[in-house]
Amino acid sequence: MLASIFTANTYGMGLRSFVALPVEKDGGVVRLSFIHADDADTDTFVASAAYGISAKQTLLLGMPYRLSPGGDNRQGDLSVLYRHLVVQKDNLHGTYRLGLLGGAIVPTDSDRDAAIQAGFVTTYFQNRHEVDTDIIFQAGTGDRADSGRYDISWQYRLTPAERPEWGINQEWNSVLELNGRWTEGNNMTHQITAGLQWLHPKWVIEGGLVQDLNNEEEFRYLLSMRFHF
Repeated sequence: MLASIFTANTYGMGLRSFVALPVEKDGGVVRLSFIHADDADTDTFVASAAYGISAKQTLLLGMPYRLSPGGDNRQGDLSVLYRHLVVQKDNLHGTYRLGLLGGAIVPTDSDRDAAIQAGFVTTYFQNRHEVDTDIIFQAGTGDRADSGRYDISWQYRLTPAERPEWGINQEWNSVLELNGRWTEGNNMTHQITAGLQWLHPKWVIEGGLVQDLNNEEEFRYLLSMRFHF
């Protein structure tokens, strides 16, 4: 039964953050996301990937691309993060994990400067509940402004009420998040995200609605698919 719990938990993560996802040694995950910002009328595609260097070390990559509107500078910068698990406490019904994050934002355009990023991520998983929390600070170099983010995600398994003794069958999770985004010179933007996740043994389809608390006119719609290898 213990193996079943840990195997089933390998797909757990929030909608707005990629850093909590556990990845086994030599395992990989690819996530393709589409985000539409209603008030700004922009469409963005984000490609993310994770590779398990070891049971405690993971490499995380992410890169956005603006689909619309057109024009210059549509390619975003590459985010590179290394995660090292420093605490992992497992029990019969769940687990607690604490990981430290470090890396860089690598510009894809010579007119933009790099940033150094660092932070931490925690996961608390028990029975049908999972809570993921992450905080990341990005210190800009040159003319690049400092920035930061936080994500608090609660995932609740809607079905099945009880998991099988081995492996992963189909599952549905509800997701509720509080997110924050900050750039130097601007106020922190706080957001609420609500959505669903449909989990299968090798892939996940997930989506949600993002509401800015600072600007009630700004909605975002998110749809993504994950492939686990």
